[in-house]
Amino acid sequence: MTRHETAFADLEAAFPGRIERGEAVRAQHGAGDSWHPAALPDAVFMARTTEEVAQAVKLCAAHGCPIVPFGAGSCIEGQVNATQGGLCIDLSQMAKLLRVSPEDMDCTVQTGLTRQALNEELRATGLFLPIDIGAHATLGGMASTRASGTMTVRHGTMADLVMGLTVVLPDGQIVRTGGRARKSSSGYDLTHLFIGAEGTLGIITELTLRLTGIPEASKAGLYSFPSIEAATQTVVEALQFGLCLNRIELMDALQVKAINAYNKTELPEQPTLLVDLAGSEQQVDTDRDTFDELASENGAELHPVATPEDYSKVWALRHSALYAARGLRPGCKSLSTDVCVPVSELPRILAETSADLDAEGIIAPMHGHVGDGNFHLVMLFDEEDAAEKARVQAAHGRLVERAIALGGTATGEHGVGLGKKSYLEAEHGAGLELMKVLKRAVDPANLMNPGKIFDL
Repeated sequence: MTRHETAFADLEAAFPGRIERGEAVRAQHGAGDSWHPAALPDAVFMARTTEEVAQAVKLCAAHGCPIVPFGAGSCIEGQVNATQGGLCIDLSQMAKLLRVSPEDMDCTVQTGLTRQALNEELRATGLFLPIDIGAHATLGGMASTRASGTMTVRHGTMADLVMGLTVVLPDGQIVRTGGRARKSSSGYDLTHLFIGAEGTLGIITELTLRLTGIPEASKAGLYSFPSIEAATQTVVEALQFGLCLNRIELMDALQVKAINAYNKTELPEQPTLLVDLAGSEQQVDTDRDTFDELASENGAELHPVATPEDYSKVWALRHSALYAARGLRPGCKSLSTDVCVPVSELPRILAETSADLDAEGIIAPMHGHVGDGNFHLVMLFDEEDAAEKARVQAAHGRLVERAIALGGTATGEHGVGLGKKSYLEAEHGAGLELMKVLKRAVDPANLMNPGKIFDL
């Protein structure tokens, strides 16, 4: 018997047979793809419409029952873990493309639609949503964590591509923010209040998204470098040249070793850049030649990527990075983390972090979206070895502190959740208290995904 039984009784009356209480279903919704301990909700509700979400939230609010939104469960920092129990509202069945306007290059979707499914539906229009993350995530979840991925260097993050939202507030009220106009000076920017809020201020149920045209040509390049410094220097120079760069991905030698083992490839096990250029055929060819020259001047070995099949293989390798990294120590846990710094600070933070990991004997392949200064470590450890786990957590803390000290952030795209809460004061100062003021104003009972981002 949980302390929220009266809420579940009312929910069962409102949605007969749809409030799931079985342990297997609760376990599926009690953890994301992270190292944080699972925390199961007391019940799960598979919502189908905005109105159903609003009704369920109103009933929970009436009984003081915590609410945790759930999309695909691919989050890294424990955003879906129900640390106080309560009701998990699964939004994955709300997966429709509601409207598309090719002339205006925008669309409106339900929150549970994935980016892959959206781009499949948009293919005939010649448009796509230029967000390319490794996970199979829902668009509502991506907005809630301000996701970005490999194309950020050209197209920005979800914060740049969301034009408006439908949100259910903690009292069950439905609000619509933003709109389809390309700009507005009307009132507070409520849309961006909810983007990155990780479900702590409300539940996103619909999104209006800015789209872009599928480029005429896209070509890739793959380059092995003698050092991380040489690779990052090439990135800085390429950005200053204003090339038509769509993606610039860096993998360290250990990450390449992991990818070779996982994919049965034979890339040189050196720091490696994967580059994607997009635009007109002539522009792409000219700019790739320029990038080749810059890379060669910094000591790179060039690997031809000549065909569409080769192009697809290159990006399939990149998207296997997380699973390949975990394969270096089968059966071990991974603390997957990310930070983001100004691009010019990448050589310093990567060198200092590499030296720290080597000194601690920690296996942690690195890959990242270095065109925007964002990189990831997959820090592997034996969960049964308390000393090793403590060393990994301490090294992780030093990584985040290093990033903040260099003018960066504790997380470029994974979000805060449970794992990065302790670093927000150092990064935001008095701004953290303002976040808490906003949270208390919108959710005075602290029912909406409580305990995430910060504690009240």
